[in-house]
Amino acid sequence: MNARAAILARVRKAGGPAVPAPGAAIVPARGRGDRPELLERFSAMAAEAGATLETVDGPAGVPAAVDAWLERNRLPRRVVAAPAMSAYPWDAAPGLAIRYDRARDGDPAGIGPAVAGIAETGSLMVASGSAAPYTLNFLPDNHVAVLKTVDIVGAYEDAWRRIGRPLPRTVTLITGPSRSSDIERTVTIGVHGPLRLHVILTDAEDDAPS
Repeated sequence: MNARAAILARVRKAGGPAVPAPGAAIVPARGRGDRPELLERFSAMAAEAGATLETVDGPAGVPAAVDAWLERNRLPRRVVAAPAMSAYPWDAAPGLAIRYDRARDGDPAGIGPAVAGIAETGSLMVASGSAAPYTLNFLPDNHVAVLKTVDIVGAYEDAWRRIGRPLPRTVTLITGPSRSSDIERTVTIGVHGPLRLHVILTDAEDDAPS
């Protein structure tokens, strides 16, 4: 037994505060809590990072929310969407042109699903695949992510447990719009990715498309 293990063993034996076993992750306090706490913390942290958020009542509200967000930001009413998004009732927004494909240069907005929302930092976890091309998260200047509230977790460790097998080719963590301060320490938005990140939270758990 090394010195560190011996000290931790003595602390446990003395009945002191809980000490993680060697090798166990130490999850910060902001990565813990019940579902309402995690939802509130995720929303606050994501907004602090520069994202905008809104909640809709189930999948039926997603198309109208996307259409309204585009209009508020004076953007063209057309989006390129992950094929996974085809399960949503887009006929509820008849004026919205939608293409299911990977993003290309010139696409004004991309929309796709998020695997998880991470409360401790307000980050999104997205995974690539045939139903969710990774270009949607980077090429368009405007990124819309759809996240079920049931998929909001506390810590990064919780989010990684939601990645299925076989592993996707790419897993990306997104915290707010793209930004960089490489040039003269001046924060610039949209240098390496989207200028805007909008998160649509859908609070229906049972009927939301997968």
